[in-house]
Amino acid sequence: DEESSQGSIAAEVVERLQHELTYVVGPGTTTARIMNRLSLEYTLVGVDLIRNRALVANDASERDLLSFVDAGPTKIIVTPIGGQGYLFGRGNQQISARVLQTVGRDNILVVATPEKLSALRGRPMLIDTGDSDVDAALCGYYKVVTGYRAESIYRATC
Repeated sequence: DEESSQGSIAAEVVERLQHELTYVVGPGTTTARIMNRLSLEYTLVGVDLIRNRALVANDASERDLLSFVDAGPTKIIVTPIGGQGYLFGRGNQQISARVLQTVGRDNILVVATPEKLSALRGRPMLIDTGDSDVDAALCGYYKVVTGYRAESIYRATC
């Protein structure tokens, strides 16, 4: 079920966390499970920052994100939002085109339960940052963590 899948995703992601990196954790119940596994406070509909498995900021703004992203290596952990499957541009506007451009596509970790991907019914995940160049750079295929030691390949489009 969805809750069990979220737990196994959280276990996988927590094992992957690297010291000395800042992680931008996007909104959603799947990403909340990652924060729960780390015993950290989280903002269900906002964006949080962690570093060395410790909370750096709750409910971070774009400005907060930019200050951390500019300061050193950063990765983004995000899940498609809602039934429409938006990766960026709906529900997580704090992770702006400027933030994404600085972090880079290779530093985005997408997490989603098999149930969430199945609910998309083959439709691609969506990207709409408001910057067509950034959107174009982010479109394509992503490895999506779907469980412990489990990944799927899924397409994102602009």
